[in-house]
Amino acid sequence: MPDAFRLTLAQLDPKVGDVSGNAERALAAWAQGKAEGAHFVALPEMFLAGYQPQDLVLKPAFVAACARRLEALAEATADGPALGIGAPLAGLERIENAYFILSGGRIHAHVSKHHLPTYGVFDEKRLYRSADPSGPVQIGPARVGIPICEDAWFPDVAETAAESGAEILFVPNGSPWERGKHDLRMNLMVSRVVETGLPLIYLNRTGGQDDQVFDGGSFALNVHGGLAAQLPMFEEAVETLTLETGPEGWACAPGPMAPVPDTAELEYKAMVVGTRDYARKTGFSRVLLGLSGGIDSAIVAAIAADAFGPENVRCVMLPSRYTSEESLHDAGEVARNLGAPLMTIPIGPGVDVIGETLAPAFEGREPDVTEENVQSRLRGLYLMAMSNKFGELLLTTGNKSEVAVGYATLYGDMNGGWNPIKDLYKTEVFDACRWRNANHRPWMKAPAGEVIPPRVIDKPPSAELRPDQRDDDSLPPYPVLDAILRMLIEGDAAIADIVAAGHDRATAERVEHLLYIAEYKRHQSAPGPKLGAKAFWLDRRYPIASSWRDREDA
Repeated sequence: MPDAFRLTLAQLDPKVGDVSGNAERALAAWAQGKAEGAHFVALPEMFLAGYQPQDLVLKPAFVAACARRLEALAEATADGPALGIGAPLAGLERIENAYFILSGGRIHAHVSKHHLPTYGVFDEKRLYRSADPSGPVQIGPARVGIPICEDAWFPDVAETAAESGAEILFVPNGSPWERGKHDLRMNLMVSRVVETGLPLIYLNRTGGQDDQVFDGGSFALNVHGGLAAQLPMFEEAVETLTLETGPEGWACAPGPMAPVPDTAELEYKAMVVGTRDYARKTGFSRVLLGLSGGIDSAIVAAIAADAFGPENVRCVMLPSRYTSEESLHDAGEVARNLGAPLMTIPIGPGVDVIGETLAPAFEGREPDVTEENVQSRLRGLYLMAMSNKFGELLLTTGNKSEVAVGYATLYGDMNGGWNPIKDLYKTEVFDACRWRNANHRPWMKAPAGEVIPPRVIDKPPSAELRPDQRDDDSLPPYPVLDAILRMLIEGDAAIADIVAAGHDRATAERVEHLLYIAEYKRHQSAPGPKLGAKAFWLDRRYPIASSWRDREDA
């Protein structure tokens, strides 16, 4: 048996639907691996199509384009190492989520996914056929078992490969990040190593795709679960690992050991990467947002400045007669600290004209939330007009607490194409601001230091749509609200459970009611990066018209 097997891991960010562009990136990684003497150059799950392609794989023309590009890649890589790449497999009664090994100018082998996830953001049973577990593939000097992503979360596919003669397990992935995901993956992969007695190489894609942010974080484990290599989180990397033979078979020689940051840093970086890649993949290089002087817009401005550079972030202050001097000052200070341009466009004249126009229709009725919403909707109109005029992506700034209970105006402050903090509860917004003020990393494009003034963090939140307004006039205090929302959303808890945890029943029932009646707003809200296990959209699917309430007499 040869004493070395060199494997190049291409932890890259594909673009969904860009079959030719993804193939070019695969070919560039292959060339690098060839130059470094690799036997095998590997790309992640569904890399050629981009992951997740969702219903694109139901289009025969798309699947045919992938098949043609696979053939071309095989021809282009005929004189070098084997290339592994994920793509849909055509020609069956249903498409399969497959991984192809290209070698010698042809498709040398393929394996297809057995366990199809259908939970959270995944709906693969609807799209693909489940294939039987496969035996190993001979790649250079080694027999390699290839459990694809979810296949490695269960013991059977890896066991089948091992029992069929696999000497190494290689796991190509398209695994989106959420809190705690890296540790969970590591623990599961250690289990596969212990069960099979084989080393395992885990390769994940990186970059943002719609609401999902893929963290990379690829790694290599030797028998007994020893970590041999760790690639960076949320960054592209192409690294060649060397496996050597020994008394226990193949073992990975020590490779790069990128640090794994703590959850606070990973969460912030997920928002930056998700925002950057959503804009880039939808054709934007500049963004704008309404900067109110409050904490939510301040953290969104910081995320945007870190993602694009402050010079590419247009901040717009839209004061009304209810906007305090403090808010004007705070918005200006945030923009100055970040180095981002700030425009001020008063909405008072427009509000007056709308009020005069509607006065005959509203005659005899007292002012109420309608007039408050006119202010928010006029701000939304101005911001969308600027987005259209300057070709900049409008960022909306509602946190998860507000999105959950509908404390936001449809076609007003909800206007925008992307929401960087959509999956961040209000109490977590405070934490994120404090973390950003205390930390700076080389990947951040905005200045270091206290970019969000402490007063912005500490002052009582207010929408400033009427005199002396505060958020806690309309909602429970945010620590209470967020605790109840976490139980309702992440825990699917009953009202009785919330009361047992020490919360007032009437408050819990009111929050639950607000959560349900705001479903229609969430269906029309901008996407944002998934951070937790129950982000709004694919993770949590509820009817808009629903009479269910968890009451004792239900």
